[in-house]
Amino acid sequence: MKHLLSTLFCAATALCLSACNLLGIGENNNPYKTIDLSTKAGVYVEKGNDFAIEFTDRINSAEKKDYIVSPLSMQFLLGMILNGAQGATADEICSVLGYGAGEIEDVNQFCKSLLEQLPKLDKKTTINLANAIFVDDGWPLKDDYVSSVGKTYSAKIANLDFSKGEASAKVINRWCSDQTNGMIKKVIDKTDPDMLCYLLNALYFKSQWTEKFNKSNTADETFTDEAGNKSTVKMMKQNKSFSYQHNDVFKIVRMRYGNGAFSMVALLPQEGCKIDDALAELKDIGWEETMRSMVNCSVDLWLPRFETKYHIGLNDILSAMGMPMSFTDSADFKAMSDYALKLSFVQQDAAIKVDEEGTEAAAISMAGMMKDAAAEPGERVVFHADHPFLYFITESSTGAILFAGRYSNK
Repeated sequence: MKHLLSTLFCAATALCLSACNLLGIGENNNPYKTIDLSTKAGVYVEKGNDFAIEFTDRINSAEKKDYIVSPLSMQFLLGMILNGAQGATADEICSVLGYGAGEIEDVNQFCKSLLEQLPKLDKKTTINLANAIFVDDGWPLKDDYVSSVGKTYSAKIANLDFSKGEASAKVINRWCSDQTNGMIKKVIDKTDPDMLCYLLNALYFKSQWTEKFNKSNTADETFTDEAGNKSTVKMMKQNKSFSYQHNDVFKIVRMRYGNGAFSMVALLPQEGCKIDDALAELKDIGWEETMRSMVNCSVDLWLPRFETKYHIGLNDILSAMGMPMSFTDSADFKAMSDYALKLSFVQQDAAIKVDEEGTEAAAISMAGMMKDAAAEPGERVVFHADHPFLYFITESSTGAILFAGRYSNK
């Protein structure tokens, strides 16, 4: 499969590189922009995308229904947690994220660059990134930790009385709703007095397609899931030029938003293949190599109009990815607080709405810290997403994956 992608890529020549395609997308008052990152930070983007694909793969394997998650939001949350970790605990978190041990300051600068630059890339795209730590009153965090997450993540630090469970939860839920434009209104029923603090990242995205779908073309079409069950969905349709590639296992198409700074990339298994096969092939080829191989084609594109809401607890998945110590009494989070014991839970709530105009998506990543009470150019191709597919919302200049999801009409 790698050989096929490489052959197609070489045949396309430099004129077909995605970077060249981008240059003409931005409007005069909304030019295409790229993120300015150091060479080392560029490596972190690649490692972050490796994390994103592995994270998505594990959720895809565990989940039977449709999902939407934000690998980027989870990376920011783990970044804040990492700043409070020491020793082997910190090394495990770094390993899961793909960073080298002891690179916390470099990681912080990378995250700070993304936080500052992502919202400014496209006037037709709204990006809101926010971080907060709600602390049980009377159980202080260390000054150095507060300074670090404040400077790097612009994290809001607020004290609440966790013994007033429902009232404190109301404050946290209101913050989540405010940061996600009401897409995620509730992440917790009540606060737990055994918790030292709750750490949260919010990521909100809203943008218009560069090439919008004509609503008059939307029609009922048959959708067939992997078990062969058929249903009817509202299918959006258009026939225009998109970045595209394919191999024996999957087809992949990029649909841009606004000035092209952000895109949705849809990964559709070939006939006889399943999403698990497509993900395995994507991991084998690599995200960056796959993105570089894409070329402009005239695409007969079908895409379902859909909405998905999702919640997942992530303790087991993150442990299996390589950071089990964080959830045990052997964890060392004393850089955060003298009273920090271990992570009680990590979870994510996310939602997405895709229609003819564009996409709106949001995610809240949350952790509870327990107290220590001790295709070739010009080729016409067909991309009919009439069976389960994956999708990724990405930033174009770096390829950073903001959201990843599966649609199977379940």
